[in-house]
Parts: sequence; structure tokens; C-alpha cells
Amino acid sequence: MKLSTKGRYGLRAMIDLVQNSEQEPASIASIAARQRISESYLEQLIAKLKKAKLVKSVRGAGGGYIPNKAAEDISVGDVLRALEGSLDPVDCPGLLEENGCDSADVCVTKYVWKRINDSINRTVDEIKLSDLVIESQKVQRKNQNPVSCCEKKE
Repeated sequence: MKLSTKGRYGLRAMIDLVQNSEQEPASIASIAARQRISESYLEQLIAKLKKAKLVKSVRGAGGGYIPNKAAEDISVGDVLRALEGSLDPVDCPGLLEENGCDSADVCVTKYVWKRINDSINRTVDEIKLSDLVIESQKVQRKNQNPVSCCEKKE
């Protein structure tokens, strides 16, 4: 399983939003500048996050975006699924209740795929944005810039 930039950038944007919208809504421009993400691309990501009810917009002067729930109520899985869709690396029809595959009754590999899928989903659902904000604060206290390790150095 490999996440696209939608998932990686969207998760960074959500962490930034949680950290920077406590006093006032965060604008697309401010998040984009801090996270070094194109404003037009970030607009697309925010639209998906808004559709999933993870963020909401605040209109008017000083408007922008705020999380729609508390950071401890938003999981990494919520964010990634809103942006990427299913996180299951194996799409096995034998795992479906209805319209599965003809070999589902005798296939033993479906148990492997189910455990892999369940493990990934459980892991991303256990990690909350509040956990990542705490980690980011630890990094900031060490006077480091809290960016993703997946970033290419310029």
C-alpha cells in the first residue's frame, strides 16, 4: 500500500489546521505557506475533507477553516479515507458477504488479506490528530521544523 500526495499532504494540512485554528480560522493561503503545498491543490484536499465533515468553513472577514470535531475525535484513518478512499491494500472479493468470488469457500489466502487489511485500518484508526499535535510540539521544543520525513530536501 502506498499513499498518494492527497493522503500525505492532507494529513499535514489537518495537523496544521488543528494547531493553527484555535484563535481564528486558518486560511488556505496560511496553511499552504506553512506546509509548502500549492494553494490550488490544498483547496481540492480541503473540499474532500469538508465533504467528509472533518472540517468546516467560516465565512466573512477573517474566515477560513476549522476542524469540525475535536482533535481527539479525528483519527488518521478518518483523514486518509476521506482523501484516498479505502485503505485496504488487497481488494479480495472473497471477503465480501455478498457477490464474493466462486472460490471463497476453499480459499485460505483470504484470511491473510483480511488480517493485513484489518491491521492497517486498526492502526490508522488508533492514531488521533491530538497524538500527532503532541508529537509536533515535542519536535518544535527541540527547535526543529516539524515537517514530514517524506519531504524531499531542496
